[in-house]
Amino acid sequence: MKRILLVVLLLLVFVSVATAQITQPSTDILGAHLNYGRGCAACHSPHSGAAGNGNSGSANTGNSILWGEDVTGLYGKTITTGGGKYVEVLPASMSATTPDVSGMLTCLGCHDGNFAPASMMKNKVYENLPATYGNRNTIPTLMASAGGGSYISDHPMGLNATIDCGGTSGWDCTEVNGAINMRGSASSRFVTSYGFFVQPGVYNNKAVVVCTTCHNPHSMNVVTVGRNSNSGLPAGNYATMFFLRAPYNPNDTNPMSNQTAQFCRQCHADKSNEMNGSTAGTTF
Repeated sequence: MKRILLVVLLLLVFVSVATAQITQPSTDILGAHLNYGRGCAACHSPHSGAAGNGNSGSANTGNSILWGEDVTGLYGKTITTGGGKYVEVLPASMSATTPDVSGMLTCLGCHDGNFAPASMMKNKVYENLPATYGNRNTIPTLMASAGGGSYISDHPMGLNATIDCGGTSGWDCTEVNGAINMRGSASSRFVTSYGFFVQPGVYNNKAVVVCTTCHNPHSMNVVTVGRNSNSGLPAGNYATMFFLRAPYNPNDTNPMSNQTAQFCRQCHADKSNEMNGSTAGTTF
């Protein structure tokens, strides 16, 4: 009888994980970043930077990732995030070698509602949202467009927004030259349960938070977990939202799902099950 119960339990676990995986979406994974049919050329320009896309501004915008949007209005601007605790002076040129060039400056070229032109933005969301997020298309996509152009209420980001191991809020991980290794007792259990999908920037040999740490601008609604990925989840495609880099689906019909919390716990270890004595894993 015990063996039968064990087999049934294992089958239920397998089914719950399997249902979390999704088939390849029928919509283009670029989603809203298809930019009304322009696709890749809406952001990148194979020649001459912003000028090659018919935009004003310096042609050297193409010096990094062939960027084709005008970001000159953001050069050298100071933004303050995280309740006023983190001050970031944006690069003075696309030729800078810091991670906030391709990790922040490029993103804000379209998503900033204060210094930069709105570019092709309509300040709308073009994906189905859970009912708890309000009406579809009403979530603003331009940052600093309200509150006098302030970023203070936004998540910490920039060269001073470091991700640290140890202490009261960090994982029992190690950091070498900005690379975080989740190999401690608790952090390794978290990786086995969920994974470590975030991609911090590296500045002065420290891991830092930039926009692309959490967001993958090239895939809006699906995350592919490979067989050799840094995750204990079964290989397959998982639902996500908002171009996030890991499984994140607040539209999950399971009221006990904790996948969205797991996404945040990749950096906020003090809010994790593993660091608080709970054996709960990831529930989809």
